[in-house]
Amino acid sequence: MKICVVGAGAIGGYLAVKLKHSGHDVSVVARGPHLAAIKQQGLRLTSGNDDTTVKLNALETVPEEPQDFVFVTVKATGVSALSEGLQKLSNKGAVIIPAMNGLPHWYFYKLGSDWDNVRLISVDPEKVLEKAIPFQSITGTVVYPACEIVSPGIIKHVSGNRFSIGEPSGERTNRVEVLSELLRDAGFKAPISARIRDELWLKLWGNLAFNPISALTGATLKQICENTETHKLAKNMMAEAKQIGEALNVRFPVSIDKRIAGAAAVGEHKTSMLQDLEQGRSMEIDAIVSSVQELGRLVSINTPYIDSILSLVKQRAEIAGCYNFKHEKL
Repeated sequence: MKICVVGAGAIGGYLAVKLKHSGHDVSVVARGPHLAAIKQQGLRLTSGNDDTTVKLNALETVPEEPQDFVFVTVKATGVSALSEGLQKLSNKGAVIIPAMNGLPHWYFYKLGSDWDNVRLISVDPEKVLEKAIPFQSITGTVVYPACEIVSPGIIKHVSGNRFSIGEPSGERTNRVEVLSELLRDAGFKAPISARIRDELWLKLWGNLAFNPISALTGATLKQICENTETHKLAKNMMAEAKQIGEALNVRFPVSIDKRIAGAAAVGEHKTSMLQDLEQGRSMEIDAIVSSVQELGRLVSINTPYIDSILSLVKQRAEIAGCYNFKHEKL
């Protein structure tokens, strides 16, 4: 299979190494020192006692050659520069798998007639994602692994190997079955879900609390979960989100306490939002937190805890130069 991973960062690099190692023709899109390191010495993945380095085609932009599957692991803010290339690959028949944090721009696509014309404005205000990644090309995924970039060209796998996948319509199509087999052959868990949005919410449910709290405090997942006050704050934010999800017919398979316990079990891991803040990178506040606030407004559920933390983390990120947003006039 010809596979392109657009964004060879922590998750993208992890995917690329495993897929290349399993025998596929893999190219990656990267930039800066990371791209230079991959070109010079290959892409290295450490995972426990395993240490794998692969040589692959490393590019600055999306390849023109047709691809079977394209994993998009860049942040939403990074898609604009790659829009034309992604559109061309879609037109050539590529299946595109947006593997981004938070709620996806395609959330309401084929969800049901009541939501046909609804868009997530906070996630894709100018339809950049919709233009770059047409809905009909998309197979959904939920990314569970935790990974980190140790240094340019080197990825560390911390925990997890599951990529749940599913069509927005819930159908079991040939392309989703091929994708599942491809991922399983590479050593991942890749269950096919008929309700992929439920799994999106299960991951988001914790992230919408842990990510901003970690960015505001500098705490790891374990520290947030073991501290009485931040544990309570996360639980209150998750309770608000659960009401919103259930109003949208989402099924939550575990309790809030069990979801928090699962995060604590990951250990001394820094969330992606905290890592971005520390590295001076763009923070995914809108996809992870603002989107839930927007859905709360949509289904008329108040979110005082989410609102407060969102206001604080936006200002923290803006001061650090990691986020830009339009202020309402006082």
